Amino acid sequence: MQIALAPMEGLVDEILRDVLTQVGGIDWCVTEFIRVNDRVLPKSAYRKLAPELFKGARTAAGTPLRVQLLGSDPQCLGDNAAYACKLGAPVIDLNFGCPAKTVNKSRGGAVLLKEPELLHAILCEVRRSVPAAIPVTAKMRLGFDHKDWAVDCAQALAEGGASQIVVHARTKVEGYKPPAHWEWVARVQEAVAVPVYANGDIWSLEDWRRCREVSGVEDIMLGRGVVARPDLARQIAAARAGQDAGVMTWEELQPLLADFWLQARRKMSPRYAPGRLKQWLAMLTRSYPQAVELFAQLRRETSCEHIDALLGVAFALREPERQAI
Repeated sequence: MQIALAPMEGLVDEILRDVLTQVGGIDWCVTEFIRVNDRVLPKSAYRKLAPELFKGARTAAGTPLRVQLLGSDPQCLGDNAAYACKLGAPVIDLNFGCPAKTVNKSRGGAVLLKEPELLHAILCEVRRSVPAAIPVTAKMRLGFDHKDWAVDCAQALAEGGASQIVVHARTKVEGYKPPAHWEWVARVQEAVAVPVYANGDIWSLEDWRRCREVSGVEDIMLGRGVVARPDLARQIAAARAGQDAGVMTWEELQPLLADFWLQARRKMSPRYAPGRLKQWLAMLTRSYPQAVELFAQLRRETSCEHIDALLGVAFALREPERQAI
């Protein structure tokens, strides 16, 4: 059984990947999508969205990182995949699941599920472009506005060379509205010879057990569930081994919050760092009543120094960062 951390754009960046993989239970993670249009992107684009590439393609906790590309031009995706591999990407992942309107309007993400032939062409070209030892994987939804082609799309991906397929068990139009249709993950797995991961609506151990029963697959990808409950992957991994990992308390979460905030302070503008903390804290309110109170205190706060005080942390730039300013 493998547990993956989902590539959520604008949420699971290098900071949150670092913090969540510290907790344990996550076998691999994926970058936010790297948008490919009509050229090979410069190294700076990869450094921005996949800085772990330049540190052995792993988070500080040692969790392997995959590079996710999004686009619709097979040749350009192939060229960028090859370049990402030269930079150290151990796996190339392709995004056919993003539901964002702006992305779909420019022929990216879930809108490509309307074109199974194009999915196949993209996989074939990317598979041809990267070294044989480097896997190419894909993430898809069940369709754009209907599920009728879900199996066709999955087969197009597998036949094109995808070695694994993650299925977010909703259509693009369904967005993130419950329920996730785990029974369709079972249909996809029956139709392809490669491992299929179930993704969507896994917020708890109970959800995981029901997902496994309905989908029939062992491998899962966690998104908002593990962001809201940082030890969810660890709980599931322990339960799968017949053990009980216990539940992370609010007190045990505090060092992670502090670490997240200090990293945001170092890596982001003071204008944007508070918003990133509030974004994660808002999701933690689903699991921790204490987060509701802290979020209320921070909601209108824009001063990084005041947030330092509320979190009880002392912020200081490291020496290389001082020299860079």
